[in-house]
Order: sequence, then structure tokens, then C-alpha cells
Amino acid sequence: MSKELICLSPIDGTVYATREASSLEAAREKIAIMRHAQIKWANRPLDERITLVLSGVGILGSMQEEMVPELAWMMGRPIRYCGEFGGVNERATYMAEIAKSALANVQAGDDETFKRFIKRDPHGVVFVIAPWNYPYLTAINTIAPALIAGNSVVLKHATQTLLAGERMAKAFHQAGIPSDVFMNIFLDHDTSTSLIKERNFDFINLTGSVEAGRAIEIAAAGSFVGVSTELGGKDPAYIMDDANIDVAVDGLMDGAMFNSGQCCCGIERIYIHQSYYDAFVDKSITWVNQLKLGNPLDPDTTMGPMAHARFAATVRNQINDAIVKGATAHIDRFAADDDNAYLTPQILTGVNHDMKVMREESFGPVVGIMPVKDDEEAIRLMNDSDYGLTASLWTKNKDRAEKIGERLETGTVFMNRADYLDPALCWTGCKNTGRGGSLSLIGYHNLTRPKSFHLKKA
Repeated sequence: MSKELICLSPIDGTVYATREASSLEAAREKIAIMRHAQIKWANRPLDERITLVLSGVGILGSMQEEMVPELAWMMGRPIRYCGEFGGVNERATYMAEIAKSALANVQAGDDETFKRFIKRDPHGVVFVIAPWNYPYLTAINTIAPALIAGNSVVLKHATQTLLAGERMAKAFHQAGIPSDVFMNIFLDHDTSTSLIKERNFDFINLTGSVEAGRAIEIAAAGSFVGVSTELGGKDPAYIMDDANIDVAVDGLMDGAMFNSGQCCCGIERIYIHQSYYDAFVDKSITWVNQLKLGNPLDPDTTMGPMAHARFAATVRNQINDAIVKGATAHIDRFAADDDNAYLTPQILTGVNHDMKVMREESFGPVVGIMPVKDDEEAIRLMNDSDYGLTASLWTKNKDRAEKIGERLETGTVFMNRADYLDPALCWTGCKNTGRGGSLSLIGYHNLTRPKSFHLKKA
């Protein structure tokens, strides 16, 4: 008996969408068809694959009027922020632009005796497991380059954003990408695990929790299938003694609070030079108090509910734990806080690394702020984490930022900005944040395998 997948809207807790999960047998059959189709797809000219993918992205963009309120209903993002198409288009366009050079043969020599080169071959069937917090942005990171490189793609989307995968499939199929080359399949966890164990896929990309990443790696163990994971984060920021405080407040509070704090590289820990501490805290409190928590379908709302009540409960638990241990909460309860999915954003001071809020991923609108005396203390505290996705440095001195960045255990070092993916750079992490990487030249290398040619001439 198949399982029903249910998306409960965080707006009011009602059922927004349901879909029947595929059986294991049906999924096997679909993937087998895709394996044959992938060979034909990979043999199509690269220019043709690029054109079709970009056309699909363009059609997806034409659906914004429907997608924006749909996202509000599914995961709570306010409609005033207009969806995700700007970033989707930026990333897909860049990956299309570099495809020819990224996938070009690496020449090792061609003389009268030998021709030698390295070719990039697609893996085959790529399994993309996408999260709910940015259902289009995160998915496109892998889908676009995977298809361009000649892979077929199976997309499994999070239940919380059940309709996002359907939207992407509809757009890409309408553009002319065959339905047996790109397929959205509704899968439950058990079926996904079985498919991985049976080696139905040739490469797996997951954006999700540490627990999910561990489960995927266990399922894939012994199959020799590549696994790329972008998991949890506890991203820090360091404001140095020469930083522009007003700019830092605006950038870091937005980085901590946007999307109700549900951002992979959202700011969750702030370390600031002690000379600026009081001013920064005061300005940050003012900034957060200007947010409007409420129904995301209201154009005036700047912060919607968290995607699920249990996510909000985790954040409340972290805040309460910190307060019990001596922290101070600076934001009074917002009127819309319902002790459920609607959660008051919070700034905490008097925090330390014995508190959950400074060690465990929050993935919600809360940030702890600590004063530091110098660079050495800041580096030690930033590295004191099980995670390593991004780190944000605020200073007028680029050389200083670069030297500090070299000592940080992280995937991306930002200076004077936060919470952004540059498609020209590899999106990657270290420690419990996972391994592998998407976007950039390296993204293409992860979605292909090298094949060497050593040709002796007659």
C-alpha cells in the first residue's frame, strides 16, 4: 500500500497539498527507462542541451505569479519577496555560460606518437534530494549543470514543498527536455533508501540535515556511488574594530532573520570587537523590532511563520535553554507569536558556547552576539563548531580578512556581506556540513567522471 505525502501549510496548519508516494517497483521501472534515455540525451550536442535547460528555466520564471503565493502557503515565505527566480536564473545562466570550458577535454599531449587527453563523462542517473527552505534555488544548483553535462535527473522534493518538483518538471518538459530525462518522483524515505541501496543511481546530491546526510551515506555504503551533501550550518560573523557598524547591522540582521532564519548560510553566531559591542547590539535590536511578523500572503508582512511548528519549537527550546543559563533576550514577544509556527525573532546576549543556541543549528530567527577582544579570540570561537559552511568577516582591510579567512574552518569566506551564493564559486562545506560541492567549474567536475584517452598512433 502506497504512502500519502502531506504538506501542512504553516499559515494555518491545514492540509495544502497531498500526493501519493511511488512504490518501490514503480520507481525502479521509471529509473530503468531514464537510464536508457540518458545515453541518447548525452549524445545530443552540448549547445542543444544548454538551450533546452535555459528554456526550461525561462518557462519556470513565467510561472512566478502562481509560484510566489504557492511558496507562502507551503513554507511561509512572504509574498513581498517575489519567489526565487532571480537567483535561479543567475545560477543556471552562469553554469550554462561556463559549460563548454568546464566540460572541455583536458589536453595532455598530441605529437607524432601519441594523442592523450582527459574527457568528462556524465555519471548517468543523478538523484537530487532537494530541501524545502529554498526549493527552487537549491535544486537548480545541481539540476541545471547535471542536465547540461549529459546526465538524466531524478528529483525528489521535500514534502513541505511538495509542488515545487512538479513545477520544475512541467517547465523543463514544456521546454523540450524529455520526461524520461528529467523526472520528478514522489518518494518516501524508505523507498528512497531502498533505491540507493540497490544502486539505482550513479550520483546522489542531498541538501538537508546532518541526520539525512548520515542516512544517505549509510544507504550508499559499499555501492561506490558518489554522494555530495550540503547539510547543517552554524555560520558565524566577525565584526572587526575597523568595520562600518551600520552596514554590518543591516547585512547581518538580514542574514540572520530573512526567510524566518531558514537559510542554509544564514547568520547564527555574531562575534564583535568589544569596542563596538554596545552600539551594535542597540542598533540590531532596533532593526529587528521593525520586522512585521504575520500572514505571508499580506504584502506588508516581512517575516512569515516558520515552515513547521516543530521547527519553531526547536528554536524556542534553544532560546529558553540560553535564558536559563544566563543569556538575555532583547526582543519582546510579537503580537503575532502564536506559540506555534509564528515565532518572535530574537537577539540574545550574555551567550556562551555551553548554550545550545551557540552550538546546535537553529535554522530560525535567533542570533547570539558575543564581544571579543581580538582576532585570535574571534578565530577560536568561529572554529569552535561542528559545522563549516560560511563565515562572514566585516572590515575595511581586505588583506586582514583574507589572512583570517585562511585560518577559518569553513566552505566560503565572505567579507562585508553574508548569506549569498556566487555561482562562480564552489558551494561547499566541511566538518558536519558535508562534502562535495555544487556550482562553479568544480560543480561540473562533481557531476561528471574523468575518462582518460591514451591513443598510440600507427
